[in-house]
Amino acid sequence: MKLLCKDITDRVLSAFYAVYNELGFGFLESVYQNALYKELCSMGLRCEPLKVIEVYYKGEVVGKYVADMVVEDEVILELKASSMLTEAHEMQLQNYLKATRVEVGLLLNFGARPEFRRKVFANCLHERYKQRNHISHNPL
Repeated sequence: MKLLCKDITDRVLSAFYAVYNELGFGFLESVYQNALYKELCSMGLRCEPLKVIEVYYKGEVVGKYVADMVVEDEVILELKASSMLTEAHEMQLQNYLKATRVEVGLLLNFGARPEFRRKVFANCLHERYKQRNHISHNPL
């Protein structure tokens, strides 16, 4: 079984570990975000840090959130610099995926030890978008 966006997520994880191995634990999340952005760009990946994404309810915008980073319009990254990942962190990423047409997200923690979670969410929003636009690509 092939994972969705495997090539992108493999490269993101490689960059994540490169940044962690260089900087270690103890910096602010923004430091890791800047370093990860530089690393991903050096790999030739298109990244949008602090991407504002609108949340819709019945066709109307009801709120906005800021994703830490979106890579190649296909993977949402949620970064943490916490002692450990929690269920609340995972639900945050899950809700980001639910609110967009992006189906894959990575939760990356630059904690005392590096850790990540991979989330996939496919819902009717994704299917309706594909049908309406007759495409298989899932941009934001």
